Amino acid sequence: MIAFFSSIAAVLVLSGCSAEQFSRGYLPGVPGVTNHTDRIVGLWNTAWIVLWIVGIIAWALMFWAIIVYRRRRGETGMPAQLRYNNPIEVMFTVVPLIITIGFFAFTARDTAAIEAPVANSDVEISIIAKQWSWDFNYVDSNVYYSGIQSQFEGEEGSEAALPTLYLPVGKSIKVELSSRDVIHSFWVIDFLYKKDMFPGKTNYMYFTPQVEGTYKGKCAELCGEFHSMMLFNVKVVSQAEYDAQMAALAAAGNVGQLDGRYDRNQNLPGSNPEIRG
Repeated sequence: MIAFFSSIAAVLVLSGCSAEQFSRGYLPGVPGVTNHTDRIVGLWNTAWIVLWIVGIIAWALMFWAIIVYRRRRGETGMPAQLRYNNPIEVMFTVVPLIITIGFFAFTARDTAAIEAPVANSDVEISIIAKQWSWDFNYVDSNVYYSGIQSQFEGEEGSEAALPTLYLPVGKSIKVELSSRDVIHSFWVIDFLYKKDMFPGKTNYMYFTPQVEGTYKGKCAELCGEFHSMMLFNVKVVSQAEYDAQMAALAAAGNVGQLDGRYDRNQNLPGSNPEIRG
């Protein structure tokens, strides 16, 4: 037992984990990256605290049973058998039920808050996934960016060449998510939330980025041969820098919105090659 806990302590010390990492449950990012991340961290940490308590109690009971009911010197035959113990059986039923209901209730509460639509969001962006890159429509600014797959070599494989989604800090964002071909998943790692993108269906995300910086994103759903290359960056910037980027896209001729005419699935019910709906 002592050796077990000593080994855990040694791993934590040698891994160089800071107090801030520990307080965040070793999740990526920093506090308050979006208006939802602290809620997610709280749910994650609460779950681990409950599970550690359950685990410690289970381990303690296991070692207690091993020690107290071990075979003593000179004992022979089968030990006394106990067929029923109603209080213990009730406990083994009720306690897991309470824990399960608690996990469900808190998860449903936080999911409802994260998924709640925001009326009149400051910025609306349409993101279209495709094998194996991303298209970004900045709806309010009527400009777009069409990305290409990462090559991992030369200039095309550099970090600067990855598709980059720009977001203004402190503004509420509505993101429309759709796919041109197969199932993908939009995941900004430090945002601690991801959502699948289905052909023929539109999903939505609502959040407010609160910390300026560059964040890594990727597809989180196996989507074919070059799934691992379906990368992108997210830059949370000031309003002035965001406006400058929108002007740069317009100056480059990227005016208008990319629609569904390039979708591979043109035979889905209700599909329209001219209008993405």
